[in-house]
Amino acid sequence: MYDLPLFPLHTVLFPGMPIHLHIFEPRYREMMRLCLDDQRPFGVVLIRQGMEALGPLADPFPVGTTAHITEVATLPDGRMNLVALGDERFRILSIDRSHAYLTAQVESLPLNTAHTLQVARGGHLLRKYLARYIRLLARTGLRDLMELNQLEMPDDPMFLTYLAAALLQLPAVEKQALLEDVCGQDLQAHVLRLYSREIPLLARLLGIEERRAERAAWLN
Repeated sequence: MYDLPLFPLHTVLFPGMPIHLHIFEPRYREMMRLCLDDQRPFGVVLIRQGMEALGPLADPFPVGTTAHITEVATLPDGRMNLVALGDERFRILSIDRSHAYLTAQVESLPLNTAHTLQVARGGHLLRKYLARYIRLLARTGLRDLMELNQLEMPDDPMFLTYLAAALLQLPAVEKQALLEDVCGQDLQAHVLRLYSREIPLLARLLGIEERRAERAAWLN
């Protein structure tokens, strides 16, 4: 068990994945300065109820991911732009609300990641699903997604699974369910089921939109 400052967000951070943050509230600027000074991590947790900023401290889900700061730029007015990298999962045991920001006593929640033959085969299939999904996302024309074609896929099947989970365009609460999976094999199977659902849906939606665009161009 150990103490951890918490950063509640409307997003889910997975181990091994980066997160870009703009820190403007005084309470979180203080928290990040302490993390930088002490070279300690903070915890990213999905908000169950409440707001990210400018309000009372939010109520988080019980499982989150530790993150360490890899890049930081401090602006003249004290605001910060930073990049952090997800490290390990944790479970909240108790929360302390006596400070300006949430702190918690947590325990590490390692994923059971036995690399069985089934996991290796699942990773091979997931790599194909992910490549197809990325090609479809690139067709949406969104600038942030068009660069995904340059993405290098990790060899480790569990890092690949976390990457695939992070890229899914799903509500945060569905991603939280992935983060809370206990076994690596179950997580991989869960992600594979979601990709087998989402790829046909996205392909169908893109086909409809592209046909509409073609008809509009023909009418003009």
